[in-house]
Amino acid sequence: MSFKCGIVGLPNVGKSTLFNALTNSNKAQAANFPFCTIDPNIGIVSVPDERLDQLNKISNSKKKINTTISFVDIAGLVKGASKGEGLGNKFLSHIREVDAVIHLIRCFDSDDIQNVNPTVDPIRDLEIIETEMMISDMESINKRLEKNNKKNIEEEQVTILETILDYIDNNKDFDNLIKKFSKKQLNLSGLLSVKPKIYVCNVDESSVVTGNAYTRNFMEKYGKANTLIVSADIENQINSLDSEEKNNYMKMIGLENTGLGLLIKKGYNILELDTFFTSGPEETRAWTIRKNCLAPEAAGEIHTDFEKGFIRAETVSYEDFVSNNGWVNSKTNGKMRLEGKDYIVKDGDVLNFRFNT
Repeated sequence: MSFKCGIVGLPNVGKSTLFNALTNSNKAQAANFPFCTIDPNIGIVSVPDERLDQLNKISNSKKKINTTISFVDIAGLVKGASKGEGLGNKFLSHIREVDAVIHLIRCFDSDDIQNVNPTVDPIRDLEIIETEMMISDMESINKRLEKNNKKNIEEEQVTILETILDYIDNNKDFDNLIKKFSKKQLNLSGLLSVKPKIYVCNVDESSVVTGNAYTRNFMEKYGKANTLIVSADIENQINSLDSEEKNNYMKMIGLENTGLGLLIKKGYNILELDTFFTSGPEETRAWTIRKNCLAPEAAGEIHTDFEKGFIRAETVSYEDFVSNNGWVNSKTNGKMRLEGKDYIVKDGDVLNFRFNT
């Protein structure tokens, strides 16, 4: 499975610049005027993983295949978008299609880049976007709960919709919804407000390591757990360099991780994802799965026939695979296990599935 993150925010906060940097492309038009992105741009990015590189060397594979993440650059939203202002409801609908929402927030001053508001205020800007999303959700819920439509919805979903509506109406903390319902149940609602969120503070070069007054005020309100400090301009510069130049430049400015690396790590955490590997002479490959995924479901990521005919999973932890230099020594030294249908796949497992066709 691959997961999809939508980059949202007000116009001119740097969404298209960040999208181009993350996807190492120029798909998204970045310009100094609102709504330069009309249709959403989609970029598929390989997820870097040092473990995959190591397994590939050990197995001397012909091919190495990374798992992927998709980024979607969604047009800038404005106050009143839920009522059709700016480019309106069309772009709120694009957000419904993503697994997680990246809120890109302007945390820099600039006389050269227009601001749709008279001042830089990250908290206000986020509240504008989240309000529009909640208004859109309210309209969607009320429509679904109308008498003619309600009879077509399962009772569990009706309860979820009514609860979310109460949270929106009474300004309750959405984090508490997780205690009432599973993430899967909430995702099935298709609502914008309950999607997992990552907050990305877009700063200038001088603030990328330590942040600034804007990021500090923002984190005081929204916390650090789901907040990242990134400079879209620096990310673009980094991607134009070769590997050695990139490392030297990052050391020079004191940057330990790229924005892409930070976003992927945060995305895996909030979406509760893990990675398992397959590795042999033909190919070494990374696969993304949900946490607590059972072995047959993991096999199904490779092919549905693997899941239907699942017998056993030959299983070696990543650490054991590396320390024993591959499958043969792992088996000889008793580090390979045969796991059945109830086995919960762990992050980093190297698997080989036995199945009936």
